[in-house]
Amino acid sequence: MADNPEEIKEDLRAYLEYLQSAGIEALPRREHSEDEGISPPQAASPNVQTLEMIQKELAGCKRCKLHRSRRTIVFGEGNPKATLMFIGEGPGYDEDVQGRPFVGAAGQLLTKIIESIKLRREEVYIANIVKCRPPGNRNPQPDEVKACLPFLFKQIEAIGPQIICALGTVSAQALLDTRATISSLRGKVFDFRGIRLLPTFHPAYLLRNPDGKKAVWEDMKQIRAWLNELL
Repeated sequence: MADNPEEIKEDLRAYLEYLQSAGIEALPRREHSEDEGISPPQAASPNVQTLEMIQKELAGCKRCKLHRSRRTIVFGEGNPKATLMFIGEGPGYDEDVQGRPFVGAAGQLLTKIIESIKLRREEVYIANIVKCRPPGNRNPQPDEVKACLPFLFKQIEAIGPQIICALGTVSAQALLDTRATISSLRGKVFDFRGIRLLPTFHPAYLLRNPDGKKAVWEDMKQIRAWLNELL
């Protein structure tokens, strides 16, 4: 959290302006504990936005404190009607500089993983839980995830994938509204709003722990089998 009162007031003002622009005039009051997880996804809006509309809405975003240190908003890229969507946790240094997701060392490995199931990056869609780089590549904090998740949900709604691969702990926990570890989640199939969701290890984890590649390969074979069913 920010220590500077002026920064806190700026963030609060920007957030309240965003809520007002969305037609929200009052916030419900409810009790919660410190152990409470991220709020579950809200029901999908009947008015589906296009990716272009969502990206325009995000322009100049100041809804959380990550805007203070970012260079660019890393929206996502790929096939706007992809059957398969990969979702990571957040941009790193290279992504922040280039404005594209997964372009660093982990991104190069992700490209190879995608190619291993006979696809190209251009055929899938790649995005992150948060659109701005957390300082020092730390994990996104709960308030940052909560501010950005509605835009990811809109992206998913616009793309309409039939399969989602959640890359790493942050992605899996945010999408599934759980605190379970990625080790306990990976390889299991979950339902996300009628979409098959399969968590697996993040490519950055594989760079540090090559032994995890075998497990990811098993997950990719499952995804390839699903894709074959959909042909």
